[in-house]
Amino acid sequence: MTPPPRPMRADAQRNRDQVLRTAAEVFAAEGLSVPIHEIARRAGVGTGTVSRHFPTKESLYAAVLLDRMSQLRRAADDAAADHDPGQAFFDVFARLIHEGVSHRGLAEALAGSGYDIEAAATAADCNVSDRLRHLLSDAQRAGAVDPAITYADVKAMMAGCLAYNGPDPDRVIDVIIRGLRPVSR
Repeated sequence: MTPPPRPMRADAQRNRDQVLRTAAEVFAAEGLSVPIHEIARRAGVGTGTVSRHFPTKESLYAAVLLDRMSQLRRAADDAAADHDPGQAFFDVFARLIHEGVSHRGLAEALAGSGYDIEAAATAADCNVSDRLRHLLSDAQRAGAVDPAITYADVKAMMAGCLAYNGPDPDRVIDVIIRGLRPVSR
């Protein structure tokens, strides 16, 4: 039987927490391409300290992004529990776009730029994409979303919203949501 992990020293825990906070801020503002040595510098630690806690850059991405994905998964689950299927889908769709606009690294990961966030999120039980797929199906069954819309369509629309650099992303989200609704004849 494997012994339980030893508790981390207080100073090591502070350093790890500082690296995570710094990485979260840097990835949100600048994206996932920021080098580890720059994150270490901004955190006020050496690159060896970062490497002890996060042996690869991907493991640092995972720690930061999976925490964010876990929060988004909980929000999607709450929306599904608290709203009708159409409202739940539209709320989560809009929230993901807002999150991506404010967190460049998350937007890059969701768009598939070099880090397989969906595989890591599935392993950590926080796959927001799966939740959104289910919300889409539920909303279509409820008649709130056009049945011809596919998940690939939704991802493409989200990518377009994330690429939009105008002054009012909510206006664009509203236009897309109107387009997702079934056409009344």
